[in-house]
Amino acid sequence: MAGSRFSHLRAILQALLVTFLWSTSWVLIKFGLRDIPPVTFAGLRYALAFAFLLPLALRSSNRQLLRRLSGRRWIELTALGLLFYALTQGASFVSLAYLPAMTTSLLWNLTTITVAMLGICLLAEPLTPFQWTGVVLNLLGVLIYFHPPALAGGQLVGLAAALVGVLANAGSSILGRSVNRRGDVNPVVVTAISMGIGAAVLLTTGLAVQGLPPLRPEHWIIIGWLALVNTALAFTLWNRTLRSLTAVESSVINSTMLGQIAVLAWLFLGEGLSWQKGLGLLLTALGTLMVHLRARRGRQAVGTRT
Repeated sequence: MAGSRFSHLRAILQALLVTFLWSTSWVLIKFGLRDIPPVTFAGLRYALAFAFLLPLALRSSNRQLLRRLSGRRWIELTALGLLFYALTQGASFVSLAYLPAMTTSLLWNLTTITVAMLGICLLAEPLTPFQWTGVVLNLLGVLIYFHPPALAGGQLVGLAAALVGVLANAGSSILGRSVNRRGDVNPVVVTAISMGIGAAVLLTTGLAVQGLPPLRPEHWIIIGWLALVNTALAFTLWNRTLRSLTAVESSVINSTMLGQIAVLAWLFLGEGLSWQKGLGLLLTALGTLMVHLRARRGRQAVGTRT
């Protein structure tokens, strides 16, 4: 019994560590964006993360699985790579280039609401009254945060990129659920293939459109840390915690990211937080959690990651 409690506590602490690592990504990306174009930056991060994951994906048991993949599965994995990495991650980097980290984080929390809305139409998953209350609180929080609306031209670009990213992230969540729930493809293989495809598109597009600036050692440290620690290691740890934590526990822990990002952005990026914006963030987080808890009962929890 004591061993079981210790294992459960360790899983909670590991999950909190992962959300902290994912939260620091927003700050590190903001630092890197001072010198590196956003699409090129995203391409470098995920191309390097793919290189770290490739040896695991090419183990002997996985090579046999790769040879048996049907054409339809390759199409699904390609679509997942384009949606989750090329569009979602590319849009998040572009959004962070024009908007504060706190603002982008708040907008990214609309993913849960968007998935819930799409679930009504595509998956025949109606919302409960509890979830509808969460939707209202979430949208109210966004309205309070942005009142009165005053966005300059560059911020409008960031806002548009964030909305594209939210839609792509929601679509990839539904597609990813469809791909993974069959259980016939190792999650490492799914991650490696989709990440490799998305990273290739990001890096090719970034180099062609934005080019590659001179990269100093500190740039490579940020890119390497994001790729190895905040992507390859963090995703592995998170998947391991899901063996011990319930979907509700994982959802609650994941929901702490909005607050963590706000604190980190205040400490390291100098992003102030007025009482109005703080109230907007609180309502948005509460609404997202209400939708997320009921939507993920009995399922593997997913949430905002970067």
